Amino acid sequence: MARLILLNKPYGVLSQFTGGKEGVDDTLAHLVDVPGVYPAGRLDKDSEGLLLLTDDGRLQSRIAEPRYKLPKTYLVQVEGEVGDEALERLARGVELNDGTTRPARAKRIDPPPLWDRDPPVRYRKSVPDSWIALEITEGRNRQVRRMTAAVGLPTLRLVRWRIGEWSLDGIAPGTSRELQV
Repeated sequence: MARLILLNKPYGVLSQFTGGKEGVDDTLAHLVDVPGVYPAGRLDKDSEGLLLLTDDGRLQSRIAEPRYKLPKTYLVQVEGEVGDEALERLARGVELNDGTTRPARAKRIDPPPLWDRDPPVRYRKSVPDSWIALEITEGRNRQVRRMTAAVGLPTLRLVRWRIGEWSLDGIAPGTSRELQV
C-alpha cells in the first residue's frame, strides 16, 4: 500500500524538504517528519493549501503529470470585481505567453471561511476584492496567478483546496492527514 499525506501547506513554505535559505525560507522538513515521501507536484511559496506527498512513484506521477488531467480546485482572492466576461474567458482558456490554457471551471464565490493568513493580504480601500473558485486540469508554473492577471484580476491570495478526490477539509494550516491508498 502506498502512503499518501495530505498537507495544508502554509504561506511562505517551500514545496521541498531541502534547499531553503537558512533563516529565510521554511521547507516541508519543518512540517512533515515522514521519511521517504515526496511532493506530488508543487505549490508556490506564496500560495497555500493542499500539497500531496507520497512514497509511490506511480501515484506521484498520476497526481502531478498534466497528461492525467487530474482536476485541481483553487480558491482565489482577486483584486477587483469578478464579472461574467472574466469568468467566461477563464472557462474558455486564457492566452498566456506559453500558450492557451485548457478550459477551466470558474465561478464567483462568497469569501470562504478560511484561516487568517500570516502575513495578512494587503487591502486597498479604494479597490474592491472578490473570490473565485477555479478548477484547472493542468499545472503550469504560476498558472492560476497568470490566468487571473490575464483577465484583469490580479491574485491577492491563492489556496489550493482540492486535487482530484482529496481536499483540505478538516486539515488546519501546517498540519497533515495520512491515508493508505
